[in-house]
Amino acid sequence: MQQRAKDLIEYGDMLFSKRIALMSLWQEISDNFYSERADFTVLRSLGLDFASILSSSFPLLCRRELGNQVSQMLRPRDKDWFEVSIFREDKLDSAGKAWLQDKSEVMRRAMYDRISMFHRAVAEADNDFVTFGQSVKTIELARDKQSLLYRCWHLRDTAWAENYKGEVDIIHRKSNPMVTQFCKEFPKYCASGPAQQKIKERLDKDPFGTIEYRHIVMPADEYDFKSNEFYKGIRLRHPYVSIYIDVENQEVIGEAGIWNKRYVIPRWQTVSGSQYAYSPATVCALPDARLIQALTLILLEAGEKAVTPPMVTPGGVIRSDVNLYAGGITTYDAEYDEKTGEVLRIIPHDYSGLQYGAKLQADVKEMIYNAFYLNKIGLPPLNKEMTAFEVGQRVSEYVRNALPIFGPMEAEENGATCEITFDLLHRSGTFGGFHDMPQSLRGQDIQFKFTSPLHGLTEMQKVQQFAQAKAMLAEAAAMDPSVVNMLDVRKAMRDALEGGGTPEAWMRTDTQMRDMDIAIKKQQEVQQLLDTMNKGATVAKTIGDASQSLSGMPARTSAQAVPQQM
Repeated sequence: MQQRAKDLIEYGDMLFSKRIALMSLWQEISDNFYSERADFTVLRSLGLDFASILSSSFPLLCRRELGNQVSQMLRPRDKDWFEVSIFREDKLDSAGKAWLQDKSEVMRRAMYDRISMFHRAVAEADNDFVTFGQSVKTIELARDKQSLLYRCWHLRDTAWAENYKGEVDIIHRKSNPMVTQFCKEFPKYCASGPAQQKIKERLDKDPFGTIEYRHIVMPADEYDFKSNEFYKGIRLRHPYVSIYIDVENQEVIGEAGIWNKRYVIPRWQTVSGSQYAYSPATVCALPDARLIQALTLILLEAGEKAVTPPMVTPGGVIRSDVNLYAGGITTYDAEYDEKTGEVLRIIPHDYSGLQYGAKLQADVKEMIYNAFYLNKIGLPPLNKEMTAFEVGQRVSEYVRNALPIFGPMEAEENGATCEITFDLLHRSGTFGGFHDMPQSLRGQDIQFKFTSPLHGLTEMQKVQQFAQAKAMLAEAAAMDPSVVNMLDVRKAMRDALEGGGTPEAWMRTDTQMRDMDIAIKKQQEVQQLLDTMNKGATVAKTIGDASQSLSGMPARTSAQAVPQQM
């Protein structure tokens, strides 16, 4: 076991050493855009002024705005932003739909439970994502197995590797808790592990000192591991293995097979040849962030000189400090003859360049603002006099600009988070047993559908499209009435209602509509039969009346009945 621990530590050291240069870049990026995270290569102490090296907070504000927008766009609190579904929705029956809807609500309650720390984790991860192009988050069951636990980890402490498909499949994470916390987290190892005596000595001598351990997740087929879990006498084969290692004593604390990676590592913009991504926002804005800090400092100094300009005086004339504040008194030699010049003279400077500096500063701010896509995620201004078509075009432009930004985040962040959450809850028995699942769901691939303001705007376009189609058909029908049959009105109307946000409970299903069609058709057939019977009765009555009238007439003679021959 000790050799296995040494091999894993050595492999992890290699992963961490290869990204030393990247740590320097992340430090500079955080210095300019995320001062709270600027501890990649330096040790930050509590109470330190995070932004003390900055002259302008504008880059920090832009990063904060984009970080907040991620949550508002992908996980809006006023909407149910995810829904459990399956790949083949046409295979669902009513029992399957009800089961999925119920489990979606169970997931939502588990995620937003106060003790799950979901809000804190995703807020930290969103800011890491927009600043560094990636974030690290874990999802696991809490120790009591009664709730979920979401945590965001520092990029400084995490390294990973890709497989041949470009997926992150090996993760190494450092942790340095106090010895007392370490013993609470791994009580069995501290009480009976191979390093028990050494840890006990550390606990007695320096209980508040730190001890390093590593958490490693990797594919089970790359690690000689046999699960202790069995199902019907068959040893389970987990796809991943979770390993904890005591780095100081080079011992394996514990290892266990797991069904998912537990780690969610969304990556924004990747480049071939590197397992680490980057943020297109900070890559573009970093030169301008350096410039605006230098430019702001220059303008501050120039403004200070304009307000309190530098002074010059002959040597030995001033007998006290120069007090230029309000009510200040400065003494000078009474024998000095001011005919040779004033005691204090302002050194002339040309301040005409201040206006150009201010204009340059405004241009740099606009560049940083645009680099963070803040000009793309704001809805274009709408004119009250615009037609419905023009408004629809503006909304379409907004969707085209914003979807490339948040689309990848939705797949990388929301998709992985929901998949791991569902898997943990399902395997822990929260959703019930396998036999509780409806037959239509067994063997189906679970997937998730997401709802966001962007999706809402995309769906809202169907309302505009329906209105346009209706107007076009009305014009074409004047020339050829048969064209109205080209449009499936019911399907188009359903899509338009759903796109407009009409609740599903307000609309009848296709099955209900078919049943209503059949009922209406039967009613029409019955009514047609009744009409036919009524018409038959009327004809019979008419014939009867005619027969009765004929029976009352006098009989004709043979001479009257047959015309005479001429």
